Amino acid sequence: MTASALLPAPTSPVEDAYARLTEAFPGLRVRELAADEQTPANGGWVRAGDLAAGGPALDTFLAWDNAQVLRDYGQQARPDVIASFGLHRYAWPACLLITVPWFLHRRVPRVPIEGVAFRRARGELAVRVTDFACLPDDPAARLPGARVVADEEALRGEVRAAVAEHLGPVLDSFGPRMRRGKRALWGMATDEIVEGLWYIARMLGEEPRAMAELERLLPGTTKPYVGTAGFRELSGPKGESLPTRDRASCCLFYTLRPQDTCVTCPRTCDADRVDRLLSDV
Repeated sequence: MTASALLPAPTSPVEDAYARLTEAFPGLRVRELAADEQTPANGGWVRAGDLAAGGPALDTFLAWDNAQVLRDYGQQARPDVIASFGLHRYAWPACLLITVPWFLHRRVPRVPIEGVAFRRARGELAVRVTDFACLPDDPAARLPGARVVADEEALRGEVRAAVAEHLGPVLDSFGPRMRRGKRALWGMATDEIVEGLWYIARMLGEEPRAMAELERLLPGTTKPYVGTAGFRELSGPKGESLPTRDRASCCLFYTLRPQDTCVTCPRTCDADRVDRLLSDV
């Protein structure tokens, strides 16, 4: 019997991970829903299933992005740009529901779209977790809904499957408005997985481990995902190590501010990346 098998089983497989997520990034809070609790849909909440269905719920969701662009940039963005912004603002936190428990505790919850809601004005996610994957020596393996997998690679497969299960219907809904094909949409999914966990891990002081984990998670051969984690290292003028990555997709922010591309955008040259990364140190 392993030492970990002697530890008491947690009451929730994800509670501690979501608490640490909020500690690292107070702008996002996660509330677990009970098995018999309805997914919220009023008071500023939007259900992921309603976003995936399109129609009025998606129209209302994207109207928020349109208003924000007009307020912050004083210009009207193209409809496909607005849709791309809206997808990012949902997918980035939604992926963290899966990747943070995996990264911190080696537990991978399944979060079908009918069990997730988002209230972005307050930075809140509601999620119902009824089953999850874990390793054999995890005390949580004794919880209802646990599915024990053989090893780390099997667990990485569970991460990829869980994200695809959740984001697939959302990408199908947003895709026509974004005027992007399947490959470009799954390139965006790759970026949301990587950049979300990379950021949170940096806040937790675990950036190098997250980068290594993400490179193993997304080696570039795991369909439907497109591209690798894309990390590489730049050097500052004094030999500083400056991690960066190249996005698999474009967020289209350049259409609003051509001179102000993202630091991970392929349009941003390495010299500019070094300057901007040094300014953040």
